[in-house]
Amino acid sequence: MPKNFTALRSPMRRLAVVGVAGATVLSLAACAQSQRGNDTAGQGKVGGTMTFGAEGAPKLFDPFYATDGATFRISRQIFEGLVGFEPGTAKATPELAEKWASSPDGKTWTFTLREGVKFHDNTDFNAEAVCFNFNRWYNQKGAGQSDAVSQYWVDNFGGFSDGAKPSLYKSCTAKDPKTAVVELTATTSKFPDVLGLPSFSMQSPTAMQKFKADDVEAQGDSFKFNDYALKNPTGTGPFKFVNYDTANNSVELARFDGYRGDKAKLDKLIFKIIPDETARKQALQTGDIDGYDYPAPADWAQLKNQGFNVAIRPAFNIMYLGFTQKNNAKLKDIKVRQAIAHAINREQLVKSQLPEGASVATQFIPDTVDGYNPDVKKIEYSTAKAKQLLAEAGASDLTVNFYWPSEVTRPYMPNPKDIFGAISADLQAAGIKVNVTTKPWNGGYLTDVDQGKADLFLLGWTGDYNTVDNFVGTFFGNPENRFYTAGSAWGTKLAADLKKADAEPNKAARDQLYKGLNKQIMEEYLPGVPLSHSPPALVLKKDIKGLVPSPLTAEEFGPVSKG
Repeated sequence: MPKNFTALRSPMRRLAVVGVAGATVLSLAACAQSQRGNDTAGQGKVGGTMTFGAEGAPKLFDPFYATDGATFRISRQIFEGLVGFEPGTAKATPELAEKWASSPDGKTWTFTLREGVKFHDNTDFNAEAVCFNFNRWYNQKGAGQSDAVSQYWVDNFGGFSDGAKPSLYKSCTAKDPKTAVVELTATTSKFPDVLGLPSFSMQSPTAMQKFKADDVEAQGDSFKFNDYALKNPTGTGPFKFVNYDTANNSVELARFDGYRGDKAKLDKLIFKIIPDETARKQALQTGDIDGYDYPAPADWAQLKNQGFNVAIRPAFNIMYLGFTQKNNAKLKDIKVRQAIAHAINREQLVKSQLPEGASVATQFIPDTVDGYNPDVKKIEYSTAKAKQLLAEAGASDLTVNFYWPSEVTRPYMPNPKDIFGAISADLQAAGIKVNVTTKPWNGGYLTDVDQGKADLFLLGWTGDYNTVDNFVGTFFGNPENRFYTAGSAWGTKLAADLKKADAEPNKAARDQLYKGLNKQIMEEYLPGVPLSHSPPALVLKKDIKGLVPSPLTAEEFGPVSKG
């Protein structure tokens, strides 16, 4: 959840592999191999333990049920997908699949798999394992179908095998041990790149069956997960899961010696959970950790002067102020939503709260994604205009329930409390009464937002891959999700129009459709206020080598060495 390369555009090559009319083939001869199996970045010594300061606790360790960056960072070390991304870019590349090819209509995809790959429990990775994973996702029941549990499936594939809602997925066939054939119900721009998401990593069928991976129960507003998700995640990646020490807030991984390619250089990789950014900085300075994510922008210069390596990622994200039209009837009025947008001094917000290289967002995608519309009318900051629109809407007494997340730092949102404070002050200056609620990111915040309890909420997105659908389609493709655009007459139409654009096989035509939709979203609908694009950083000790900053915040620690 999430998810602009204004800082470093050149490394981001456009994705050439999308669902298109006409055969599409990607092979190792045409695309660089995944760096996981061919490390050239890290040249340090083998051995040792690296401790990395994580900004938040993982929700769990089964990436299919995850939505948070803290879980995904760990998942990327344990699991692999059929598709990966070249380090430092959002370019799709083979990972567990050696190559793939599509049928002319873009609905049938044949994956040729790597041979000799083992899961951490010694289960063979093969076409049957691939189909087991696809069918596991498709056959979720009960609580497993909740948006809050299987969000990435719902957002990208739609419905499940019960047929209650249409699904992009149709079937998977193990043609032979190294050939898996996946059939879709429609052409889509997102396939096969979507398979590079951690949620669609390959997991051991043996372990999932043994530890009842699909047992998920709703408990009030939250969910109870199983022993697989909490204690026994099993993938094919360079590190294997050892332990989650909740008392000491640390997750321990160890090198998987049966890994298919170059083995991890580190003996152990530990993620130490330190929600407070200042505490993370102090832990680095005292030598308790070897690096951490999301240093405060104000600290970058100091950390560099102290001899640390501040690695700045290209910005490929969006921070937004979301509206939900579910409970507050006044938010269904476009004038009220426009008033809120005019009330926010976004230029000052970027200047005062975000790092150098951040920019004000004009729409819900970065400007390096095809389909970006440079002609979208910009929203001016004007308290007077905001008050005027509220008066015209009969909402001069507007009260909103405004949520912000604690115990978290996001790539697009380095300091949620201060960002909330700045926006809240702007809203109050326009005469809007703000009722404040704050909850931990994985301790109620995301759940409440997904259930429509927050009239206004701070959230964002780091792109998973380089398509408009991954941003705008995720946000507004389901009119009953956290924005609840179903509250307006245009909500269902927008979802249908986004689906139509995603299914357009001609890229040039698809880009034009998205440009029109981006303009419409901002000028006619305004389901939220895009705030900014921000280049996040991570900071490391000088003796840490081989970690390549990722615009997707998808760093791989396999090539990393210490000393």
